[in-house]
Amino acid sequence: MLLYIVWDPMKEIIRGIQPPVWYSVLFALGFIISYQFVTHFFKAEGKKVENVDTLTVYMVLATIIGARLGHLLFYEPQRFFADPLMFFRTWEGGLASHGAVLSILPALYLYRNYVVEARIWPLPPKLKFIKQRREGQSYLWIVDRIVIVIAITGAFIRFGNFVNSEIIGKPTDSDYGVVFGRVAEVVLEEGNFGIERVEASKGDRADRPASGLVPVDLKITFANPTMPEQEARSLITQNIHSTLSRSPQIREHYSHQPGEIQYELANENRKWVATVQTFGIARHPAQLYETATCILLFIILLFVWNKYKEKTPEGLFLGFFLIWIFGLRWFHEYFKEPQVQFEENMTYNMGQLLSIPLVLLGVGIVIRTYLIHKKSKST
Repeated sequence: MLLYIVWDPMKEIIRGIQPPVWYSVLFALGFIISYQFVTHFFKAEGKKVENVDTLTVYMVLATIIGARLGHLLFYEPQRFFADPLMFFRTWEGGLASHGAVLSILPALYLYRNYVVEARIWPLPPKLKFIKQRREGQSYLWIVDRIVIVIAITGAFIRFGNFVNSEIIGKPTDSDYGVVFGRVAEVVLEEGNFGIERVEASKGDRADRPASGLVPVDLKITFANPTMPEQEARSLITQNIHSTLSRSPQIREHYSHQPGEIQYELANENRKWVATVQTFGIARHPAQLYETATCILLFIILLFVWNKYKEKTPEGLFLGFFLIWIFGLRWFHEYFKEPQVQFEENMTYNMGQLLSIPLVLLGVGIVIRTYLIHKKSKST
């Protein structure tokens, strides 16, 4: 019973108020904390702190644009080319970390070598890039500091995925894991069953139909205080039972057994409350695996920077970051469900294939950094 959890947080921070959702808040919080660390880096190494604001704008825009564009090009190219405006429909979901990295690197090059002049009025708007290098900040020096905060921002983003019950892991086929319980709550609450609220929690049934299926109780509160008991029982045994058994969204996370439904009905505060006993599918918390990976990398890079600062060979952090993040991403993908349908027939999924060139790039950068450092010490 201690090996699994039923995860069903509210998507909204305040129930009934849709925006902002937890994912959005955690995403923004990652950038806010990163801003503080980058400011600290600039102060500690004697750089112009006023540049941090400009650098942050480049980072935020590059991350959002690159991650969104990367997802559409890598995972949904046919839909995107048929409907380019879906780029702006971010509420439909879809961000790719590989795309973010591929956009951040050139964005930092622009920050390092150009000053942007923007004019909104008079029309038409005008954007002009003026070549002007920022003194005391080499390209690799900037990137090395940025990857430190990308690591902690990535941890916030992946935890946001966990809160949102998205990018889910594969079934563990054991009692260990996470049951993403909120899907049943959403489907039942949005159904025409007169339900006020549904809450998922651990159950205490001793019988198990199969390994990896764990007991879950769904506490269902009906909205109508004058509902007859027989009507409540009829909704449970027919409508709710059928929905739990047949809904594709629910069956992704639950294994509701056919036959007679097991439930208890009680009257609480003049409303009928049913506790339906079912089974959830224990899955790998793949989002938390990646969260832990990002946090550990952040700690390592921050420790090394704190100890050596400018003595660290330029490019070392970038190379290590690429090897760590995308090398481990290869293994994390084995615990994830396919993100899109075409991945189901692939030996290696898109996330793994996209990680290969970034890992190789990281290895090349580390070797180059080592050779340059070795040569500088011998001269």
